[in-house]
Amino acid sequence: MNRVPPVSSDALSALTLVEALQRRFVDSLGAAEFASHVWLRDGGRHGGGERFACAETARYNRASVNVSCVHYDDEPQRQVASATALSTIIHPRNPHAPSLHLHASYTQLRDGKGTWRLMADLNPSHGDAEEQERFEANLKKVAPDLFQAARAQGDRYFFIPVLGRHRGITHFYVEDYFSGDFEADRTTAGRFVSSVMDTWVQLIRSALVRHPNPTDAARAKQLEYHTVYLFQVLTLDRGTTSGLLVHDQNDLGVMGSLPSYVDRGLLASWVPKMPRPQDELLRAIVAALPEAQPSKVTDEVRVALAQLVRAHYRAHPEALALQAAH
Repeated sequence: MNRVPPVSSDALSALTLVEALQRRFVDSLGAAEFASHVWLRDGGRHGGGERFACAETARYNRASVNVSCVHYDDEPQRQVASATALSTIIHPRNPHAPSLHLHASYTQLRDGKGTWRLMADLNPSHGDAEEQERFEANLKKVAPDLFQAARAQGDRYFFIPVLGRHRGITHFYVEDYFSGDFEADRTTAGRFVSSVMDTWVQLIRSALVRHPNPTDAARAKQLEYHTVYLFQVLTLDRGTTSGLLVHDQNDLGVMGSLPSYVDRGLLASWVPKMPRPQDELLRAIVAALPEAQPSKVTDEVRVALAQLVRAHYRAHPEALALQAAH
């Protein structure tokens, strides 16, 4: 079965937008390095998605540009009628080039009301004040009325309490964005994503010119940062957890944000810092990773991690309260 499209014209319009943004971003990243992966929700009856992904190429440690559209037009008892999203994470190979997380999604309720979620965060292993300033200046320019509240919400969401630090250096997070005008909101979302894409591409091109030959010390610092990234995604990120709990038909896509290598020993050293039952979760994560240093996060490992995270929260639903605050 092919993917069945949503009935709602607004959901279809949102899907057209995020698919166009996906193609534009993949082209700017170098489409030849990416492979297409299609997944179906319930055999396509409830939609599905396509992601363009690559790992361990000349330019990327791991990169994933995902589009999904899931709908329940044949299940009117569900409160959510459709959810359409673009979700992107790029980890460049060069440790001086910052990682990017970028997300735009449109959720439509059964009564027809739809809201947008917009997220963008800059994630460098090596902090660069000029890069941060340029990234933030663009966010202020493209979303001046949203920036202050979005920055505060992003700082709350991406904070890692047991490590006393954030995952990245600049965070933008808007939830339930709704002006009352769908077309205006769609335009805002498209402009936001395009602007962040273009700014980040400029940043990494500049970083590659300035740092063509990274040192071993720089790569070690990147490995440490990637370990922090995986830790935050698997133990704190509500979006990742909810995606895993809803279904198991796109586990590789949901785990697409994980970098290709992490420091297993460093992860293990954080177990004593974790509250119960999250210490149990982190032990399971460490056990699922290969013992080699660095520890390689293969597709098989990503599937195993998805399964254990899902099992943990089903066994300990109270632990959801310990995840990132909105």
